[in-house]
Amino acid sequence: MNAVDFDLATVWAFIIAFAVFAYIVMDGFDLGIGILFPTFKVGQERDTAMNSIAPVWDGNETWLVLGGGGLMAAFPLAYGVVMTALYPPIIAMVLGLVFRGVAFEARWRDPDHRRWWDIAFAGGSIVASFCQGVTLGAMLQGIAIENRVYAGGWLDWLTPFSLLTGAGVVCGYALLGATWLIWKTDGSIQERAFRLAKPAGIATLAVIGLVSLATLNLDYTYREKWLGYPAVLLTAQVPLLTAIIAFAFYRSIRKRREARPFFLALALFLMSFIGLGISMYPYIVPDHLTIWEAAAPASSQWFMLVGAVVLIPIILSYTAFSYWVFRGKVTAEGYH
Repeated sequence: MNAVDFDLATVWAFIIAFAVFAYIVMDGFDLGIGILFPTFKVGQERDTAMNSIAPVWDGNETWLVLGGGGLMAAFPLAYGVVMTALYPPIIAMVLGLVFRGVAFEARWRDPDHRRWWDIAFAGGSIVASFCQGVTLGAMLQGIAIENRVYAGGWLDWLTPFSLLTGAGVVCGYALLGATWLIWKTDGSIQERAFRLAKPAGIATLAVIGLVSLATLNLDYTYREKWLGYPAVLLTAQVPLLTAIIAFAFYRSIRKRREARPFFLALALFLMSFIGLGISMYPYIVPDHLTIWEAAAPASSQWFMLVGAVVLIPIILSYTAFSYWVFRGKVTAEGYH
């Protein structure tokens, strides 16, 4: 493998990782609001929560399309294996996103059945979030491959570990949703968000710890990457920084800061994402396919890279503009 192929595969791995993290940052909090939706009072609180994400929720999912499309185009072998192995949770995730998307629009236009649309919005958000976590756990625990094709069963993805990671993503998104509402609202719903942020943060940190310990026992290479010397001198900084961020997060909640808890919650996700990168790199399908083995031909990657270089700044620009325009507090009637 020549240096150009190496560089292209690495660049595309980082582009896809960036798209996935951007999706977590931007769609995580609106999925979190859906997860928390049943805890809000019918009427003004629910309307305010919906209005807080109304201008941005649809565009947030652009990053999911970019991540999935980039995986298919840049690493087609990995895409084929992963999709075949994880059809059930991925299809369930897509259906969850469809249900919540339809419910988001329909609850305003069909007030006579708003109760049912609210159930669909919350249910779709929980299912989509849980399935994203299950998919992550299934990839970490390994996918059976023989002769470059999936060699496992229909339910190999369903394990205690994948269920734990699914629960972890639900808790984490709920934390993002609560902290977003702390930042973007006031009054009774902000008070409720402050109360919800504390247990959501505790649950998120607990699951991060449990998943981290369980990951070390999945495969020896994970343990070696994290605990082997001298790698441990660097990897030990991840849990240390996570603890510092957790302390700062609860301090910001106690002092009733508004914007800071949201960004500190994002920092917890960033630490988890860095930990995921440490565990998986250079594999795209752990222990079976490296990013270079799964990569598309260099000519295809170059062609797509030109498009990515043009499109990603455009997406970032209009996303930043939309968040800037709707930067104020929100009420049941809209932004002010």
